[in-house]
Amino acid sequence: MNQPESLKNLSAVLENKRGFKLSMTIGLDGFVDEIVHLVDKRLDYANYTRIPTIAEWGARISRAAGLSTNMEMVTVQTKLGGNGPILSNALLEYGVELTYVGNLGKPDIHPVFKPLAEKAKAVYSIANPGHTDAAEFEDGKVMLGKHFTLKEITWDAMKEAMGGAPGIAKVADECNLFGMENWTMLPHMSSIWQGMIDEVFPLMTRTGDKPLAFFDLADPEKRAKEDILAAMKLIGQFEAKFRAVLGLNEKELYEIADVFGITYENDQSPATLKKTTLAVYEKMGIYCLVVHPVHTACCVIGGQYYDVSGPYCAKPVLTTGAGDNFNAGFCLGLSLGLEPLQALLLGVSTSGFYVRNAHSPTFEQVIDFIGKWSEGKVSA
Repeated sequence: MNQPESLKNLSAVLENKRGFKLSMTIGLDGFVDEIVHLVDKRLDYANYTRIPTIAEWGARISRAAGLSTNMEMVTVQTKLGGNGPILSNALLEYGVELTYVGNLGKPDIHPVFKPLAEKAKAVYSIANPGHTDAAEFEDGKVMLGKHFTLKEITWDAMKEAMGGAPGIAKVADECNLFGMENWTMLPHMSSIWQGMIDEVFPLMTRTGDKPLAFFDLADPEKRAKEDILAAMKLIGQFEAKFRAVLGLNEKELYEIADVFGITYENDQSPATLKKTTLAVYEKMGIYCLVVHPVHTACCVIGGQYYDVSGPYCAKPVLTTGAGDNFNAGFCLGLSLGLEPLQALLLGVSTSGFYVRNAHSPTFEQVIDFIGKWSEGKVSA
């Protein structure tokens, strides 16, 4: 079946899913994101031209070596950030009943998270948020983060906030999906996963279909190989009580392949993407591995490889959070029982809408977007 026909079928399926009831629990990070542009030329107090690409910014920095330079950042938006909050915000727009645990502010919720907190079923805020300057360019983004508050997200703090291991087990038993995002930046995330395995799993009593557990590493390049391997092993152990789903972007896929000792061609071809995704999936031993490159998306479920093309946008309005919006659409699709190809298409449609509109779509809006895309009416 060709992709336009698949999109039309997906639109019809989603029409029949209106009014769905899903419960999800997401965590564990939280950031205040300032979306910034780097000034190339200041024209007057109100107007400037922007450094358009990362390469040009890098060249300007390189020219200052041995000297010094001054660069101006202009904040174009202040918004909630972090993989967990952005994923949650997108799921809330879709109408999911959501519980959040993480660092959204203590003792008071930070203002950028208040809309999320007001929509959520429950919020357990353990610490104050981190801060990110997200420098946006036409060809990507550079995230400059301050992470010192993330050390306060610990297993003991999570248990204290949620009523101990029994409270967490009750939440896990009742949800359709349990998401624990941003392993790279949360120094105690592996111990939290171990705490879940040791203390929560024995208390879970759910029968029938296991809930989904979604993991997003968030660029593990800076973490040691042995730490990454240990984290991958822990994710695999979640299969005992969950259907584990690991989400990666293309860069992360090849980083994990390197850690596992998987060899691949350095050509970014579709064949290499498929071969590497299948190889990492086999090493992980989990329900689903999903990968979202810029132009496409793919996943492996039950040993079967699926891939789709995305609605690529050459000049996005906003890219920070695009991956999290893909994850929201894909996770929603799996939770609704969609076929893997349909879940992938819902993922790329969610991110495609987001980068063009700088906000997550509602269920109605994504159905409309999918319809327009199927007819070739989505702008590139």
